[in-house]
Amino acid sequence: MEVFWFIPTHGDGRYLGTAKGARAVDYPYMKQIAQAADRLGFGGVLIPTGKSCEDPWLVAASLIPVTERLKFLVAVRPGLMSPTVAARMTSTFDRLSGGRLLINVVAGGDPVELAGDGLFLDHDSRYALTDEFLHVWRKELQGEEVDFEGDHVRVKGAKVVYPPIQKPHPPLYFGGSSAAGQEVAAKHVDVYLTWGEPPAQVEAKIKQMRKLAERQGRTVRFGIRLHVIVRETNEKAWNEAHELIRYLDDETIAAAQTIFARFDSEGQRRMAALHRGDRTALEVSPNLWAGIGLVRGGAGTALVGDAQTVADRMREYADLGIDTFILSGYPHLEEAYRTAELLFPLLPLSRQPRQQEPQSFISPFGELIANNERPKTEVTARSPK
Repeated sequence: MEVFWFIPTHGDGRYLGTAKGARAVDYPYMKQIAQAADRLGFGGVLIPTGKSCEDPWLVAASLIPVTERLKFLVAVRPGLMSPTVAARMTSTFDRLSGGRLLINVVAGGDPVELAGDGLFLDHDSRYALTDEFLHVWRKELQGEEVDFEGDHVRVKGAKVVYPPIQKPHPPLYFGGSSAAGQEVAAKHVDVYLTWGEPPAQVEAKIKQMRKLAERQGRTVRFGIRLHVIVRETNEKAWNEAHELIRYLDDETIAAAQTIFARFDSEGQRRMAALHRGDRTALEVSPNLWAGIGLVRGGAGTALVGDAQTVADRMREYADLGIDTFILSGYPHLEEAYRTAELLFPLLPLSRQPRQQEPQSFISPFGELIANNERPKTEVTARSPK
């Protein structure tokens, strides 16, 4: 199982839909999160894309020298960049990072935002463009010189001079819930992503994608994008979920849902359908809570519970075929530590957290008692009187 974390370049805080408890996501803060994820044993970090975010390529590049093993899932944007320029960026980043780049293919889902970026294609045409983009991008990174003339992409003599470290190219991740998106994924991608839908819906997607990939003579892996609210007890976890939307009023929810309604993204439609803007019935599957999607676009669900419960739910998704979990939590720095400390001991991780040398005095035993004694390693919690 691979577990990734998230760099919140569009903002962070303790509560949703309010400036209360908000914090600035500046470079020192992003570096803190990345270094924590690197040290704690997360395999990589997703860096979001769009007009509400800092540029993901610049953010990721700035984090290369301050991390060691962490991989960066960074977006290419068909229609907003040429496949040849994107291929050169990919190769450069992969070489300078020592092979730590993963590629997130994002076709976009908000026609208003895309128009602001100069892209005026309809939904299915964007995926036709993405198909042509990836055809050229993949061939160039495999060392070919490409002549191609499609309906949306045209190149002549396109070539990447300096090859990437990862062969044949850095892995492609892609999330598209529509029929058009799934056809493109079946032809090109290595890891198909879904947002955190109930297991039955995820299972149906996986079955469909396996059939489509088989028709292309390919196999794909699967990943899921979720938030997580994990605490020592289920009661504490659910209390924290309710706290997260404590200051969220109906007017703010309605305004957010009006904006989401203009999207032509099938994935966003499916996210919104889980709660329909109603905050009274947000547990849409056991321990799967849709409260975040009331105001957040994209991934809008969280696994909520104690560590064993959340780990069990993750294993349920794993049994369906999911091997990559891209998680996040508010605030992202503290929740990276909490997630690793509570969940990681219960999961079959592909990357293990860094361990201190046995002879080192500095180790995770907590604060010394009375400046002299180490705390006990096995303790029983006492109820407050």
